[in-house]
Amino acid sequence: MDTTVSNPDAPAKAQLEPDLRKRLDSALAQVNSILLGKSHQVRLAFACLLAGGHLLVEDVPGVGKTTLAHALAATLGLAFQRIQFTSDLLPSDIIGVSVYERETGTFRFHPGPVFAQLLLADEINRATPKTQSALLEAMAEGQVTVDGVSRALTQPFFVVATQNPQDLAGTYPLPDSQLDRFMLRLSLDYPNADAERALLTGEDRPQLIGRLSPSLGVAEIELLRAQARSVLASPALLDYLQALLAISRRHPEARVGLSPRAGLALLAAARAWALLGNRAYVIPEDLQAVFVAAAAHRLVPARGVDRDALARKLLAETAVE
Repeated sequence: MDTTVSNPDAPAKAQLEPDLRKRLDSALAQVNSILLGKSHQVRLAFACLLAGGHLLVEDVPGVGKTTLAHALAATLGLAFQRIQFTSDLLPSDIIGVSVYERETGTFRFHPGPVFAQLLLADEINRATPKTQSALLEAMAEGQVTVDGVSRALTQPFFVVATQNPQDLAGTYPLPDSQLDRFMLRLSLDYPNADAERALLTGEDRPQLIGRLSPSLGVAEIELLRAQARSVLASPALLDYLQALLAISRRHPEARVGLSPRAGLALLAAARAWALLGNRAYVIPEDLQAVFVAAAAHRLVPARGVDRDALARKLLAETAVE
């Protein structure tokens, strides 16, 4: 594998202040102490946050999807809200509603839980498509529109949505337009034997989360996001990215390939991944590390082909020049 760096003249390490690097590493360690044996998934979650995206966590119940969101909220110091999606949930339950007040003779807007900095959309595919779409404007534009008035959301705004597999009863598939608004999609899967034993013999996760203290805050997250945007990507790295996009559009097992927006998401996530690795430039391994999480849910495979398997095949069949 060619491990040539994206910019040989770039500084070897990302230019983070020592205290900010220490706080970032502390935040990663805190979440890893809650989700045992899931360091790759935790790093993907942080990469998604630093890249300015939203995260979809898809897996069977009981493997830590909600725990991940709670642990992130506790260590990031962000205003947190949780919405439990159900079949009778309405769009107004998410974005808020204007209520007529007799005393003043006017309507007053009562904001919904979407007016948070970290929003947990729990079991998002248990709600109807109409309700799911209520998040679309918020995720895409950082605002919501109620009664013809657009209201900006508090920044940073980070959605962590959980989703049960679609073969479970009472679920509605997310439309492609909604899926595309999630920068990364990951699966936690079952823990390994050592991690599961530690879970069985250790304290309850909610108690541990309750003792976490914020390692980062709004100001630090904004600094890290700005730093991630400045991570260098060389022309050679962009050639590799474009080769991945191109093969997805002509591969015989793909009905619909990756869009330019998918390419932008891949690049942003790879830059954030490089920053987490303490580098100021992107290498091919950064792109490879985030590719399945950023690309698989955006692909439309041929009948009988698994999305994740197709994404891994695209990686395997694309050479690093």
